[in-house]
Amino acid sequence: MLMNRRTFSAATALGLAVGSAQAQFRVEISGVGATQIPIAIPRFRDEDKVPHPVSAIIRADLERIGVFRGIDTVAVLDETSQPNMAEWRSKTADLLVGGSVMRLADGRFDLRAKLWDVVRNKELGGQAFVVAPADLRVGAHRLADYIYELVTGEKGVFATRIAFVDRKGRNHVLRVADSDGENAQLLIGSNDPIISPAWSPLGKELAFVSFQERQKAVVYAQVVATGARREIAAFRGSNSAPAWSPDGGSLAVTLTRDGGSQLYIIGSNGENPRRITNSPSIDTEAVFTPDGKNLLFVSDRGGGPQIYRTPVSGGPATRVSFTGNYNISPAISPDGRYLAYISRQGGAFRVYLADLTNPDPGSARALTDSSDDESPSFAPNGRLILYATRSQGRDVLMTTTLDGKVKSKLASTTGDYREPVWGPFGR
Repeated sequence: MLMNRRTFSAATALGLAVGSAQAQFRVEISGVGATQIPIAIPRFRDEDKVPHPVSAIIRADLERIGVFRGIDTVAVLDETSQPNMAEWRSKTADLLVGGSVMRLADGRFDLRAKLWDVVRNKELGGQAFVVAPADLRVGAHRLADYIYELVTGEKGVFATRIAFVDRKGRNHVLRVADSDGENAQLLIGSNDPIISPAWSPLGKELAFVSFQERQKAVVYAQVVATGARREIAAFRGSNSAPAWSPDGGSLAVTLTRDGGSQLYIIGSNGENPRRITNSPSIDTEAVFTPDGKNLLFVSDRGGGPQIYRTPVSGGPATRVSFTGNYNISPAISPDGRYLAYISRQGGAFRVYLADLTNPDPGSARALTDSSDDESPSFAPNGRLILYATRSQGRDVLMTTTLDGKVKSKLASTTGDYREPVWGPFGR
């Protein structure tokens, strides 16, 4: 397809033995945000007796979002402690977290944490809950969400999930993972390319494009929990680029059934396709605005690929991207304010961010200095952008803050990770 800068080769068969991606904890964080709160998160009591480093997971989560700066410490601190605040102030900490992890008789884990304001010598709050063994990492993310919301007043995103395509050799696998890329689980494997994953608004389903069953591009939706799958679009020609409406009742798709690539809206079970664009150009990669009233999409109607807006109800399209002559892969923030996309600048493909409330059409700025970025996707609270890029000869997943100052490379194994998309709140 014209708008996709990557060429997807045929893949070999993938056996059913492929399971979860077993990865060790290794998020790499770089950069310094403009203002960061120094926070100390000592090791939790008894966390050395459990499979995952709970305190380290919490610290990495909080650092990745750019609001906090972790303070190095070798101490162990639990939620029942009476910490010496003067000592922690001398270590430049403004906030302090203590906690514990205990394995219960039934095999579950009891997780507890408490947050203190070191500067004001004040306890801010505590959290405790019990998780199944398989959910220990999720429990650590939930504690990070609790701390983040307690400090900022905003909902945290660490216990949410991401999806991405994992290519190892010629095998293609669609995986779902924790927000830091760990604990990746197989959703579907194919002997042909899998592309364009898209989360449903409630996070229960993923739409995607597969070439396997009909040897052409077909849009499917699959229930994450059960694996139940259904066809959404399998019309004559190509069916691609699914995107869910905010209410989950329909999807925008790109179809060639009537000729060139055009935008359609189709019911969530594949019913009642309705054509949205009617142009001689290639129109693709549509996403809904949060209010469901408009689509942002990519079109070459002006000579090169640019991002346009058009009403779902029908009407003229308006151009919204103006940084150079090649802009693709639009993603819109949950509040509708920001547009992230990929712009080609001097041969490099980089993540750009535009403030749609800014009347200056040329005010968009680059968030990355890499050269092979793709597929930006906003976190459900709008504070981070997930994307794929090329690093040391491999495709990896990254996140960046909206100011571009704090970037994190997520967990990866020996495969190539592509086309990431961040799921909604909830699991």
